[in-house]
Amino acid sequence: MDAPSILAGLRAGRVPEAAALEWMAAGLADGSVSDAQAGAFAMGLCHVPLDAASRAALTLAMRDSGEVLRWDLPGPVLDKHSTGGVGDCVSLVLAPALAACGAFVPMISGRGLGHTGGTLDKLEAIPGFDVEADARRLDAIVREAGCAIVSASAGIAPADRRLYGVRDVTGTVDSLDLITASILSKKLAAGLEGLVLDVKTGSGAFMKDSAAAEALGDALVSTANAAGCPTTALVTDMSEPLAPAAGNAVEVAEAMAVLSGKGDRRLKELTVALGAALLASSGLAASLEDGAASLRSAIDGGQAMERLSRMVRAQGGPGDFAERWAETLPQASVMLDVSAEEAGVVTAIDGTALGRAVIGLGGGRLRDGDKIAPSVGVTALARIGDAAGPGHLLGRIHARSPEQAERAAGELRALVTIGEGATPGPLILTRIGGRT
Repeated sequence: MDAPSILAGLRAGRVPEAAALEWMAAGLADGSVSDAQAGAFAMGLCHVPLDAASRAALTLAMRDSGEVLRWDLPGPVLDKHSTGGVGDCVSLVLAPALAACGAFVPMISGRGLGHTGGTLDKLEAIPGFDVEADARRLDAIVREAGCAIVSASAGIAPADRRLYGVRDVTGTVDSLDLITASILSKKLAAGLEGLVLDVKTGSGAFMKDSAAAEALGDALVSTANAAGCPTTALVTDMSEPLAPAAGNAVEVAEAMAVLSGKGDRRLKELTVALGAALLASSGLAASLEDGAASLRSAIDGGQAMERLSRMVRAQGGPGDFAERWAETLPQASVMLDVSAEEAGVVTAIDGTALGRAVIGLGGGRLRDGDKIAPSVGVTALARIGDAAGPGHLLGRIHARSPEQAERAAGELRALVTIGEGATPGPLILTRIGGRT
């Protein structure tokens, strides 16, 4: 078996057999497949869609191209993945809440991608927080705190690491088959016994169309289940930011507010819905309702905050972060309140433009190697349906200079549409798979 033969089959419209996909994944991992061949393979899969069995075979081959974690823990190993949005800091609340309910959560997460924020970048706003961990350290953190949020080590799904970079420069990022294999190969390599997926759609998501988001959710759920990992997907609304903040330290603050028993209602609602799906599928709860009740109790009763405190301490952060987070997180030197110049009601928010505005403040990367300013961002964001005009905040800019703040204020006014009236839609649009 060799790359030219596999590529010739794709050119002729033939779906590769499982053995060919396994060979290609191994070649991507060990370098025997060249960049040109990897690009041709990715482009070929854009034109020759895989069937369900072949998609599962590719996913497992990419998982098995590197280390697959094994666990010996007194509870189920669970995790969540989001396809990316704005103001989405669910992971920071969900991981410790699940741990407080008896689950173990080795969450392998990522950095900002495009206009969306990255969980690792947010956590690095906490002084001293270390997202790097090999398998031994990850095991120790999970045993101590019940949860850990770390970056993928070089040994996790190296075939995906290689193919991901090739896809980014060959126009093949949006292939459903490649997206599915990329997401799940890393998650399945973490040795999970249950997974929930937050597939976002709307102005702040990568997938603006709800039908495309549902198709991705179907592919992810069927593939993960075929690989032996019970999986549920929720298709959720991203027509406005999830939390009323976008940035790094400011989103950590939103998560901490929820863990303090207060905070944003929508952020808590989605956290509970995602976590309930995991607790029900893993047997830690008898139903979605029971799972939701357990999670709310863990959050409101402080047990989730205690788990978060353990995790932060175990990963190098301050031991008193749970008590002193508001003064510990970095603060921007300039803050500017922004209102709309005309009166009306907020009818739409361009989430992608908001994410780019935060990057422009320094809250994300324009190119590899850029240093992030953790304190910048936007807070007090208006919601769809809120009154707008003088005296009504569209948002509060956190910036490093007055000039940056003024520029971001203009961008914020431009990305919010003011009209005569609007009603926000439901947060959870569709449920795919899982128990009721």
